[in-house]
Amino acid sequence: MTAVYPSLRTHPADDPSCPALWDALREVTDPEIPISVVDMGLIVDLKQRDGVVNVKLTFTALGCPAMDFIMDDIRERLLREPGVRSVRIEVVWDPVWSKERLSEEGIELMRTWGISA
Repeated sequence: MTAVYPSLRTHPADDPSCPALWDALREVTDPEIPISVVDMGLIVDLKQRDGVVNVKLTFTALGCPAMDFIMDDIRERLLREPGVRSVRIEVVWDPVWSKERLSEEGIELMRTWGISA
C-alpha cells in the first residue's frame, strides 16, 4: 500500500494539514534521484503555526550524503511561501523509512529510473 499526502488538489487551502506547504515541498527533489521529498516519503509531519513551520523529516539511510542539501532546500522552499517566517526541521528515525512511504507518483518515478519500488 502506498502513502497519500495532502495537496491542494485533494484538500481545501485552509485544511490544518497544510496542503499548500506539502505542494511546495513537491518542488524539492532528492539530489540523487529526481523525485520529490514528498513522493519519496521523507516528510513525516508538517505543521504551521504563527508563521513557523515545523517539519519532521526522515531519510532512507542514516548515512545519507544528501541530508544537509535536502534540509537546506526544504528550508529555502518553505520560506518562499506566504506567511512563513521560520522553518524548523527535526530529523526523526521513527517511523523508519520503507517503500510503503512512497506515493503512487514516487513508485512510478522510481520504476522509470530502474529502481525497484
